[in-house]
Amino acid sequence: MKTATPAERFSSPLWRDRALAASALSEIERLADVAAAKTGGQVNFMEVCGTHTMAIAASGMRRLFPKTLRMLSGPGCPVCVTSQGDIDRVLALAAVPGAIITTFGDMLKVKGSKGLDLNSMRERGADVRVVYSPLDAVALAAAEPARQVIFIGVGFETTAPVIGGAVARAKKAGLKNFSSTAFFKLVPPALELLLSDPENRIHGFMLPGHVSAIIGLEPYRFVAEKYRVPCVVTGFEPLDILAGIDMLLKQVVAGKPSVEDEYFRAVRAGGNPAARKLMEEVFSVCAASWRAIGTVDATGLEFSKAYAAFDAVKRFRIPYSDAPEPKGCLCGKILLGKALPPDCPLFGKTCTPSSAVGPCMVSSEGACAAWFKYGD
Repeated sequence: MKTATPAERFSSPLWRDRALAASALSEIERLADVAAAKTGGQVNFMEVCGTHTMAIAASGMRRLFPKTLRMLSGPGCPVCVTSQGDIDRVLALAAVPGAIITTFGDMLKVKGSKGLDLNSMRERGADVRVVYSPLDAVALAAAEPARQVIFIGVGFETTAPVIGGAVARAKKAGLKNFSSTAFFKLVPPALELLLSDPENRIHGFMLPGHVSAIIGLEPYRFVAEKYRVPCVVTGFEPLDILAGIDMLLKQVVAGKPSVEDEYFRAVRAGGNPAARKLMEEVFSVCAASWRAIGTVDATGLEFSKAYAAFDAVKRFRIPYSDAPEPKGCLCGKILLGKALPPDCPLFGKTCTPSSAVGPCMVSSEGACAAWFKYGD
């Protein structure tokens, strides 16, 4: 019998088997009724990762969940949680004379406080280029020694090691014309932020598979032990998600919260030690500005002293200024699990993917983009 390759194991049709999905949904319906009796009639689980939000919407499974179970979208979309003030700093960098701005494509349409975005800056003459890897930006800096190349770095523990590796390579190569932003957020402190809210009504977390592949399971332990909230690291195929929900419900029913790993084929308890070591070398923990939440201590990353010369906002002296959220936009409440996209008065009206007001509609992983594309 032929041995399956890693790629075949990760994309096996087993993870989309209709009969298994039907069986899992039946079990979820049974458990949800029992769990709801313990939580006041409604079980609220939050999928922290934007990829989970999109996967749930694309599969149509939200309509199949029992009414006693509600899935909330959390602050796990990198573009969505980048503050308005940081977006304004990105646009200020795009205005630096002679600079080349390199970025991933989902940053192009995120509007700043004055209604501009990177696309409109490009129309005004800024040199803005989409790259598939920060290493492409490093290569561009080597090829264009007379130009300043700036990479727009945003994200969580998933992208930080990749961007950190690119910066480390630029330093080793002695490139003086390469720099990056470090608008990174940390997931475990974000969970602490959610759980410490007096209005919190979250009964379990579907934890992000990508981030967990880097940091492992231990950083989430406080959620189960301190706050008594179940956690399951979950993959992204339909049966991954159903299995994750099933595991969360069983924890609620048993009254024994813990941190479990459904995505065992990609996530190890210890995460990725090499990636964590790289992050610790290139970055330091700092306060971070979150969209519609504000500045929160020890929830982000900035360049360490050894790599401070690569900090774009410091190199070009771009200050941070608080900026108001677009009037009527509920992105902040959606990211905190306090509202669903259809609750927003702008959703599907003045705010659509082609004319987005808030980042939850701009990003391909945004909750509003998922609901607009696939419905409820």
